[in-house]
Amino acid sequence: QVRLVESGGGSVQAGGSLRLSCAASGYDESSSLAWFRQAPGKEREGVASLYPGDGATRYTDSVKGRFSISQNSAENTVDLQMTGLKPEDTAMYYCAAGRPLVRNWSLIRDQYHDWGQGTQVTVSS
Repeated sequence: QVRLVESGGGSVQAGGSLRLSCAASGYDESSSLAWFRQAPGKEREGVASLYPGDGATRYTDSVKGRFSISQNSAENTVDLQMTGLKPEDTAMYYCAAGRPLVRNWSLIRDQYHDWGQGTQVTVSS
């Protein structure tokens, strides 16, 4: 059984940094682990994904150069380091596990079936 538990959200000012952590267990070794976010009134969007098997990562354009996804094998977590935060990054952030049919689809919501409860990130201007 897949279990995903997010932590690390909070409130910061624009330009600040936060590190989100997802304690992940029970997922298939060939799975993708990803971070999604959903702002009020908006669709849930893929932010970053990682294949633990080979370390391959993918990012949505709006966070490239600012966010970094990584795996902490010692603690069984997948972390999202966020720097240069902007008010438009404000959202609930979710960790997800799944097996996208195509690797290029690793930021598409319907490719994932296991989700955490989410952690709130608020960036003020």
